Amino acid sequence: MTFPASPAALLQDLIRIPSVNPDSAPGQGATGEAACAAHVGALLESLGAEVTFEEVRPGRPNVIGRFPGGADKPGLLFAPHLDTVSVAGMTIDPFGGEISEGRIQGRGASDTKGTMAAMLWAFHEMRGSLDDLPVRVGFVGLMGEEAGQPGSIHFARHHGSEYSFAVVGEPTSLEIVHAHKGCLWHRLSTQGLSCHGSTPEKGENAIRKLLPVLQALLDHLEATLPDYADPVLGTPTVSLGTLQGGSSPNIVPASCEAFLDIRETPALYDAGGSGWLIRRFLEEHGWSDLVSVDSRGDSKPLLTDPATDGVQRLLSIGSRLTTAPWYCDAGRLAEGGIASVACGPGSIAQAHTKDEYVSIADLEAGCDFYRRFLETYRS
Repeated sequence: MTFPASPAALLQDLIRIPSVNPDSAPGQGATGEAACAAHVGALLESLGAEVTFEEVRPGRPNVIGRFPGGADKPGLLFAPHLDTVSVAGMTIDPFGGEISEGRIQGRGASDTKGTMAAMLWAFHEMRGSLDDLPVRVGFVGLMGEEAGQPGSIHFARHHGSEYSFAVVGEPTSLEIVHAHKGCLWHRLSTQGLSCHGSTPEKGENAIRKLLPVLQALLDHLEATLPDYADPVLGTPTVSLGTLQGGSSPNIVPASCEAFLDIRETPALYDAGGSGWLIRRFLEEHGWSDLVSVDSRGDSKPLLTDPATDGVQRLLSIGSRLTTAPWYCDAGRLAEGGIASVACGPGSIAQAHTKDEYVSIADLEAGCDFYRRFLETYRS
């Protein structure tokens, strides 16, 4: 494969390969990450990397590139994700990769094909010298980050021992996200018995079953979550995201469900997690048989020590520490033993938007940043 002539052209090629995560876009004909993984693998091979594909789910692989360097060196990993969110509601061509007013547009331009292009370009600029560094440089294009993170879970489980530090590709304006909360969604549901609205005494109203439990639970969580505060990340949070029940005003509802979004600190995660708090509360109040709980997600909090060598190297080239309200693959890689941060060009404010883009200036700044980071290992 001939390597693209510029970082912008490289990113355009990546955007033009649809890689919408089918789990985050059900019923939309999303094709997943395979084609993008194949393209990235060919680029890595053209740069001299040994490339392997690991199918995490059918037709949905991680693509792994290992540059020559020696097995006895510590591993340095670059880890963007291949998948994007749905393109529903976009006002631009999601796969056009068009350039307008100095911006490259399309789904994934910011999150995270822009960071992936910048990483690959940095490798391109340092081709032939990566094997001379005192670290083994590796790359993984992760599948599935936008829904459940199975790609990073799989990679950490099978390759965590190979790497000592990872830079996860997320649009952070080149700041170092060394800490973020985890996230769990909890579906609370009740069942009732429908009947005509004119004779409600003949049915069981599922909404009225859930409402008092829900209010008591929210009060309890808001009072309890501060006990698990973190000096860096602050207090865990709970948000009532949806409440749905019934089908018509004149029918007593037979079912009701609510979703709680809880952002967890390491202290809460290590204590058993928010699911444990919820189930214990329901048991203590005799509501376990009344309300069903289905927990989804289980993203891992991230808290990487700023004294970590890789973090200090990023700081040495002008970055700064920060935290994030969102989560990413870094938490899963850290769980597998790889000290990890998220750091990349572009703004998270553009992720998932209807007109997603990254500026060419930000993309090129990211290329320079990653190259200078690699060069810190020369001294």
